[in-house]
Amino acid sequence: MTTQQYESLAQAAQRTGLSTRTLRRRIAAGLLPAFVSGRRTIRLKVEDVDRMMKPVIQGLMVG
Repeated sequence: MTTQQYESLAQAAQRTGLSTRTLRRRIAAGLLPAFVSGRRTIRLKVEDVDRMMKPVIQGLMVG
């Protein structure tokens, strides 16, 4: 059984170089799944955050 790895908005922002505000906007737009525990605790799956990041090849975005 594999354990899911979750991170806070602050951790995801630090790791990706994005702001927490940008992550919140992507959550609101339905582009990034988020999970809540309690009233104010938001967690993101590490693989969902990584999947959101797309490679840039020769100046063109892929995906």
